[in-house]
Amino acid sequence: MSLENTPRFGNAVFEPVVTPKQTEELARLAGTIWREYWPATIGAAQTEYMIEHFQSLAAIERDMAEHAYEYWFVRAADDGRIVGYTGGHVEPETNRFFVSKIYLLASERGKHFASAVIAFYENLCRTRGLRALYLTVNKQNELGIRTYTARGFETIDAVETDIGSGFIMDDYIMEKVV
Repeated sequence: MSLENTPRFGNAVFEPVVTPKQTEELARLAGTIWREYWPATIGAAQTEYMIEHFQSLAAIERDMAEHAYEYWFVRAADDGRIVGYTGGHVEPETNRFFVSKIYLLASERGKHFASAVIAFYENLCRTRGLRALYLTVNKQNELGIRTYTARGFETIDAVETDIGSGFIMDDYIMEKVV
């Protein structure tokens, strides 16, 4: 793929996910990343449940069709390899962008790709006239919390969300005004 016309921030470029083939590739990548990272934090059963309900091909297609989600592959700027994915949507009623997903392959963590993703969203918010970006982060996700705090996010709330089948998401809500 040519990286010439894709947005670049830091060491990453952002390829929009728009075709059915890309959406299928995104769902496969999501399953891989989730199985690498989340079982140690939320358990294997909740990980599989969340993949099926929030990261599967059907879930991604639903989010895009019903909630105007936008997704991007995060690629390394030096060689174009996919290192992760990100996505979310504009919330017009709050004039913010909800960053629903920032997920990197285990082999790519610690290489400043998360910083590039945040810079990408800061630029997106400024370009679209949005006042802030926000996200939820699992209270046990110490790496994520440190990463977001170091990049200017503040915890604005905490929520426990029943997602069905006896599973709960126990998250902080973090926001960054741009």
